[in-house]
Amino acid sequence: MGQLSSQGNNAIIYLTYAFLLATGLFLAFKYSKSATFLSSNGTQRAAPLVLNFVASAMGCGVLTTYAQIANISGLHGLLVYTICGAIPIASFGFFGPIIRKKCPDGFILSEWVRHRFGIVTALYLSLFTCLTMFLYMVAELSSVSLAIETLTGLDALGAVIVECVVTTIYTSVGGFKVSFITDNFQGALVLLLIIICAAGMGSYIDIDTSKIGPSHLLQANKLGWELIYVFFVAVGTNAFFLNSFWLRTFASKSDRGLAIGTSVSAVIVMVICTLVGVPGFLAVWSGDLTVGDENGSMAFFILLAKMPGWIIAFVLIFTITISTCTFDSLQSAFVSTISNDIFRNRLKTIWVRAMVVIMIVPIVVLAVKVADNILQIYLIADLISSSIIPIIFLGLSDRFFWFLTGVDVMVGGLGALVAIFIFGTVYYGTAKEGGKLLLIWNGLYDAEDWGAFGAFVIAPFGGILIALVCVVARVGAIWVYCKITKKPFTALQRPVPVEIVEEEFDSAYGSTNAKSDD
Repeated sequence: MGQLSSQGNNAIIYLTYAFLLATGLFLAFKYSKSATFLSSNGTQRAAPLVLNFVASAMGCGVLTTYAQIANISGLHGLLVYTICGAIPIASFGFFGPIIRKKCPDGFILSEWVRHRFGIVTALYLSLFTCLTMFLYMVAELSSVSLAIETLTGLDALGAVIVECVVTTIYTSVGGFKVSFITDNFQGALVLLLIIICAAGMGSYIDIDTSKIGPSHLLQANKLGWELIYVFFVAVGTNAFFLNSFWLRTFASKSDRGLAIGTSVSAVIVMVICTLVGVPGFLAVWSGDLTVGDENGSMAFFILLAKMPGWIIAFVLIFTITISTCTFDSLQSAFVSTISNDIFRNRLKTIWVRAMVVIMIVPIVVLAVKVADNILQIYLIADLISSSIIPIIFLGLSDRFFWFLTGVDVMVGGLGALVAIFIFGTVYYGTAKEGGKLLLIWNGLYDAEDWGAFGAFVIAPFGGILIALVCVVARVGAIWVYCKITKKPFTALQRPVPVEIVEEEFDSAYGSTNAKSDD
């Protein structure tokens, strides 16, 4: 109905990227400082934090994944997904102050892990964090590629490459600070996008009400109940792998501002994701798709294509802008992670940037090849995080889990992944299928296939159980060794708090803060 010419579409796409590049460079030159290139601790109030957390959770991928779930599991599955997606954002208001207090000089999760479990465990976490952000960047480029191709009919490869070039240029100049500022614009644009699209769909989409009942999309269903647990574990743990969230957590001026910012943004994200998922069943009722359609992820854009050209043009601009802002956040977080965790911020940032530029090549290649499996990319990242994050977070409790070491954490996380493979091999009957389960190859939405559900049960609980078994084996071995060598057994001795050590030192040698008579 409203298709623009190829020349018009190309003009909109590349002028938008040109505007974003110019804006990004302007902000970079105006506001960038070396002190805020990798992080911006303690500088932000609640209001910008709200927009930033919304923007960090609002890549172009939400326009496809939520619609796909709504198309498969209806309103039940959609609400489960949106609620489970909002809870982890709010939880940063709870866990953030704890970790900020334990590691005030850090700005990403792995810095606290380094203090608590040691450098090897920190590098272990960084490896999987970088893998997760890599997968998210692939998913984001896949999403914007599908969006452009659906809305315009053009090959989106050129646009994807330009997006990578644009974000690389202005984040190389401005770092985290420019990413934070652009996310404020993105948060506002998301709200505007929802208003325009809601008005357009209300005006131009014809719903056949006779199809609503037979579709069963408004009824509770078995898959929807199953997804309550899966999404709570999967999405809940995966958010803690994204350093774009941690950078914003540490950027908060106060714990109160962080709590307000994360709580408000969680509600906004829940509402927005519900709205962008609704086309998943609207497209069924309008006759454009069937329930569980293989094109269900494209429901939003399929309905959009029926609207006037000016609405498509606006949405195209907003989609590109949202994707660019999300991609620059992931890119900036990736650079901060590599610089801090691997090189301890001693390597010149230009070399870190060069590594990220090289990394962009396989991201673009994979994004083009897996564009029709975006949800599977997220699920792979979710399975990894649900195996690794729970056992790490037990280390936050000095009262109950002081005995955990880095070895326990790594054995638990990696052991959970091995356990999933073994479960898959037994459940499906072959090692090949067990390997596929690690990639959620068969998807998540077959209510009769309990393989994926079992994997997400084993991931957190299996990881914790294996870690505790490792504790028992490690402590037992140390006890035997101490018995044989007559050395004191200290494996279960609580660590002395740092504050007590400092007080004893001051009482014995005088306060280190006192002025010297010399």
